[in-house]
Amino acid sequence: MQFENTLTIHAPADEVFAYLARPENLPRWNYALDTTERTSPGPIGVGSTYRQTRTLPRPAEEHFRITEYDPPSLLTAEGDFGPLTGTTTYRLTPFDQHTTRLVNTVHLTASGALKAVAALAGPRVKHAVAKNLDVLRDILETR
Repeated sequence: MQFENTLTIHAPADEVFAYLARPENLPRWNYALDTTERTSPGPIGVGSTYRQTRTLPRPAEEHFRITEYDPPSLLTAEGDFGPLTGTTTYRLTPFDQHTTRLVNTVHLTASGALKAVAALAGPRVKHAVAKNLDVLRDILETR
């Protein structure tokens, strides 16, 4: 499953990136997550690892790591996302000093019996991610 969501955020790219680059913020804008915590020492960057608890579609513990980190334009995480594995990439492009275009690309892989379910769920997952990104935009635009 692969999809992409694009939105415009009325906030500077460096502020948007700084917020995204702190995965501990994820539960504030992703309704399916309860907690996200860092599990590696040192500065945030490529190789930083995280553990999070998911409440939907079912309770689960997930693990992911930062695989691309290029402030303020690129952030990629790879790991477990619900019952799937994959990557999520955030590409930020400033329109001007106060407006940022955010493109979120998601690649998810299912195994076994989940493959058929994942293929059917793709549009629902994309819509859910888009709703989360709308919450992210609201948070960043009201800061």
